[in-house]
Amino acid sequence: MANRGLVHALCFVIFFVISVKHGALELRFSNQSSVKAMYVLGDSSVDCGGNTPFYNLIHHSLSLYPCNGSDSSLVPHLLAKKMNLSYAIPFYSQNGTIHDLLTGVNFGAAHATILYEGSRGYQSLNQQLRQTFETIQLLQLWLGQEVATEFIESSLFYLSIGKDDFIDYFLNNSSRINPRFSGQNFTHILVNQMTNAIRNLYANNVRKIVCAGILPLGCAPRMLSMSNDRRRCASEVNRLVLEYNTRLEEKIVALNAELSEAHIIFCDVYRAILEFVNNPQNYGVKDVHNACCGLGRYHEMTGCLSTDMACNQSSTYVWWDLYNPTPAVNSLLANSAWSGDPLAATCRPITVQELVSSSV
Repeated sequence: MANRGLVHALCFVIFFVISVKHGALELRFSNQSSVKAMYVLGDSSVDCGGNTPFYNLIHHSLSLYPCNGSDSSLVPHLLAKKMNLSYAIPFYSQNGTIHDLLTGVNFGAAHATILYEGSRGYQSLNQQLRQTFETIQLLQLWLGQEVATEFIESSLFYLSIGKDDFIDYFLNNSSRINPRFSGQNFTHILVNQMTNAIRNLYANNVRKIVCAGILPLGCAPRMLSMSNDRRRCASEVNRLVLEYNTRLEEKIVALNAELSEAHIIFCDVYRAILEFVNNPQNYGVKDVHNACCGLGRYHEMTGCLSTDMACNQSSTYVWWDLYNPTPAVNSLLANSAWSGDPLAATCRPITVQELVSSSV
């Protein structure tokens, strides 16, 4: 019986290897490049909190539900659906099998930062990059160097992080970062870190990258609550965020010119959400100042501790909680990023749809 079990196991392994090699042949001889999997790095724009160990214990006054309770309402998930891909499995939910790795992995964690490694127990960009490179090494071990390289080159990597760095900079006066850097130096450091991250991904055979900018934080409910006029966005906050976004896009343009096989696009979340805030009537939005879910007069004092606290019609709000947009706004962002509709040139120099179909 033991021998029979061993034979069955060997047959399974042989079948698995043949299946993987067959997939590799499809990668090698495909006439048109297509995305095989999606790998995601970021903050609450890509994760609802389920990918942060002990998130419920360390959230303090932050949202237990920084979206509507499901990653399915977030932009990368919506883009994955448009690509007919399964959504990337959260890093701490996957069991390490080759099937999970080939499906795609979400390394993102709510409230993650570019800097502040180790602060508040959240995963920094560098920690997520380490997990990414370990995953690539596992793919190389399973598939072999050549096949793994082709697979990574034909996969899409989505980066969306930095919002919480600015939140820390403006709101946490006890931060060790704020006194050390001027606003201009701060954005310069963040952009350099993002540039290095893209370079390191490219060095590991990543070729297709979507890099999302930071939304207009000065218009978010928590920032508005600190302003004398809640009808106007906090100009100092938005000025610094816009400076970061502008510098990051300039670096991406330079990287595309420097790295011969790179296909990197910048998605201007700032401009898109500002359009929804300034012209809400064009998008079925009624409330651009208050959060749909939270505590306080304007739901701006603490985050969304339960989805039962949420407003009845989140689709008429720009903001879900303190700093995150509603599922309806995420849907508009995803559509604009994918095809340029309703907002043209949200992603530059090409749309996500064009990036997916481009050849490496």
